[in-house]
Amino acid sequence: MSVTSGTKPESGFGETVKVVIHALIIALIIRTFLFQPFNIPSGSMKATLLVGDYLFVSKYSYGYSHYSIPLSPPIFSGRIFSSEPSRGDIVVFRLPREDSTDYIKRVIGLPGDRVQMKDGLLYINEKAVERQRMSDFVGEDPCGNDAIARVKRWKETLPNGVAYETLDCVDNSFYDNTIVYTVPAGHFFMMGDNRDNSTDSRVQSAVGYVPLENLVGRAQMIFFSIAEGERAWQIWRWPTAVRWNRIFSIVR
Repeated sequence: MSVTSGTKPESGFGETVKVVIHALIIALIIRTFLFQPFNIPSGSMKATLLVGDYLFVSKYSYGYSHYSIPLSPPIFSGRIFSSEPSRGDIVVFRLPREDSTDYIKRVIGLPGDRVQMKDGLLYINEKAVERQRMSDFVGEDPCGNDAIARVKRWKETLPNGVAYETLDCVDNSFYDNTIVYTVPAGHFFMMGDNRDNSTDSRVQSAVGYVPLENLVGRAQMIFFSIAEGERAWQIWRWPTAVRWNRIFSIVR
């Protein structure tokens, strides 16, 4: 005696559609709550991040807000599971004066800090941040031109021990001497590592102090990188255009 299940087996096409739908749902969940890809369109974070770098940004690092969760309902305000960034973190945030532009900078000032630039040297709470001269940066011009350039490079070490490289395109530039910025409660002071070519919290009319609510996530890893001016979809150019040494490198 033969037994039948009473249901028709799914076609190969139907099974494929189901797998694709499940994969898309999983990808959407990961992108919404865990990791979101971003690419670097400008040189404000050179030489830490280069134009053409593609990053994974962890959405969970600082909790969630309506800026980090797209299409969240109006009732979703403030942050949940909130955690403040540490000094030196590289973060993606929504520009306070707009509602659609994402920026990526380094956290320099925490709530209550007093931040100032004097003669190109960074001061936090009236103490100069340790800075050591390094060999010049040589590469795609961080100062806004198209040619290969040689630019002063420094190693800067924040009070909590986080160290990173900064670039100095011009001596005594407009951003090298500033007022004292006192960071309000619940806000953060952001700066680009390419100090003379970065619109950041020093420019109060454009960026200013960044509220915790506006943080999207923390930059974690470069998963792809292609030379400035190249297009990622031109696969036939990858052998020479891709920066292979930057792929899967941790962002610090």
